[in-house]
Amino acid sequence: MTEPDASPGNRREKPLPRRDWILLPALALLTICLLAASSELIARRVFETGRKGQALCVIINDSSTGVRGIPNCVNSAKGAESEWVEYKLNSCGHRAGMECGPKPPGTYRIVMIGSSVAMGDYVPREKSFAALLPLQLSRETSHKIELYNEASGWVFSHGADLRFNDALTQSPDLILWALTPTDIQRASMVLPTGELDPWPNLSLPEKAWKRLQTGLASGSLEDAASEAFGHTRTALMLRHFLYKSQSQYVKSFLASGDTNAGYLKVEQSAEWKKHLEQFDSDAADMEARAKAAGVPFVAVLLPDHAQAAMIAMGQWPQGYDPYKLDNELRAIIASHGGIYIDILPNFRSIPNAEQYTFPVENHPTPAGHAMLSELLARALSDGSVPALKAAPSHQPPYGQRR
Repeated sequence: MTEPDASPGNRREKPLPRRDWILLPALALLTICLLAASSELIARRVFETGRKGQALCVIINDSSTGVRGIPNCVNSAKGAESEWVEYKLNSCGHRAGMECGPKPPGTYRIVMIGSSVAMGDYVPREKSFAALLPLQLSRETSHKIELYNEASGWVFSHGADLRFNDALTQSPDLILWALTPTDIQRASMVLPTGELDPWPNLSLPEKAWKRLQTGLASGSLEDAASEAFGHTRTALMLRHFLYKSQSQYVKSFLASGDTNAGYLKVEQSAEWKKHLEQFDSDAADMEARAKAAGVPFVAVLLPDHAQAAMIAMGQWPQGYDPYKLDNELRAIIASHGGIYIDILPNFRSIPNAEQYTFPVENHPTPAGHAMLSELLARALSDGSVPALKAAPSHQPPYGQRR
């Protein structure tokens, strides 16, 4: 008999059973799903969210007045990166911290208009710069100063113009328009585009499935996966930590395209020029009405996360300029007789200024509001507004006013 050749070169591995071709990929897929589920559960625990409080306290379907607050509405909310915050509106639908109506005797009243940053979204009202600024100005000027806050979420440039008569009814001694790049980007918008929550009655898995279907409708599996993953808490957690890097955040933001980052370009697109034209029209109308009422009109640009990061770093890619929009707004406001105060240059001396902003939600943190209050108090009391001019002894350099 001849022994079978058992040398290594002649050995043949037995083929895998057919069931293993099914079980092994299934186990791999199950492992991936378990890891993804664990990551999502951890992210949801760390970045817990609650109901969107200000969204439940506004009326968004009135195109004649734009978005407006529901009088005497009270609700609480929590953003993924912020604490629980109470939104309490007065009888005029404003988060002012005081009742609307005539100002107290002997009081210099600033009425502020603007959108969600000015309103103090994601922070308690008492920690917002709207609450802190009048206290600082009162110390600077030795006068009794109060700030009545009419700002609201989703009230951008044209919405502010529609609601401007409301500001004039609050006995202002000065109108302060606190602007952000988003106010210019959405200058023509009167109401939010689309539903704030397109599927308010669906569970979390049902919403995820709807988003997947929305992505698949585009005909691209990649788009479908990106649409579904982009709304997970895991994606938010990754962005939160990634965006804490100045360079990484700026790089990511500039890659988001002209719609968001176009205001930073030296050569602006036709779309952004149209936004500025709408802003110019709104500013001209409001400034004319303020002048007719004998009320000084003051505007200021509050930088967003990317703008603050670029200024703090002191460098930016060729073709971009974080001061571009600031200069254009100054020219527009001044051309109609208003006062423009500039706080952007101060960010050069604030280390890691972008860290005063929630990385993903892109709104100032409580510390950011305190910083903005200090910068605004300095700008308003430097003589730009004669009634608010502080004595020289009240004007120490920035950073020594704590």
